[in-house]
Amino acid sequence: MLDKILNGVDRALAFKLMLAHVLIIAVSNYIVQFKFSVFGAPLAWAAFTFPLVVVLTDLTVRLLGKETGRAVIALAFIPAIIVSMVVVKLGGAPDSVAFRIGLGSGMAYFISNLLDVYVFQYIREKYSTWWYAPTISAVASTFIDTYVFFFTAFAYGANEFMAANWHVVATNNSISKIIVSLVVILPAYGLLLSHLQNKLVKQEEQQV
Repeated sequence: MLDKILNGVDRALAFKLMLAHVLIIAVSNYIVQFKFSVFGAPLAWAAFTFPLVVVLTDLTVRLLGKETGRAVIALAFIPAIIVSMVVVKLGGAPDSVAFRIGLGSGMAYFISNLLDVYVFQYIREKYSTWWYAPTISAVASTFIDTYVFFFTAFAYGANEFMAANWHVVATNNSISKIIVSLVVILPAYGLLLSHLQNKLVKQEEQQV
């Protein structure tokens, strides 16, 4: 199964990207427990870290192809669940809470990032402007990821506030993630993309 997933893919690079994804997911699922309010709207700190996964996925697809993107997502799926459970459990959460947050994280990551790979690739092939694909795919995957996560992790759970307001927190976090993505991460994505493309061109010139 692993050989099939990694067929034609740079394995060392795929595992490095997988570790980066898992690290961001682990951090995000620890700080998602901590809330704050903006103009009375409840938000989770993870809104500022999880968009980085989308950036990594989009850069992977743009520079290395959707096969590598799919391979990284497949490799990171199970470790993301396990690491999230461990991190939340170490934070003092009960087993049931750690399980739901870990499962929600894994399911949200898998579904939203696979969607992101295909939406990103479709938009990138259809439009030449560099920012169209990351913008549209980020908006689509953010809404799906956030709602899948908060429903799986908190709906009908022991935390009364989150059980009753998971959809409110999910909506607020979706909006905040999109704002962060468009205002901060998208420009950084453009700079990083330009840097990596120039680096790849130089490497190809040196090999000729």
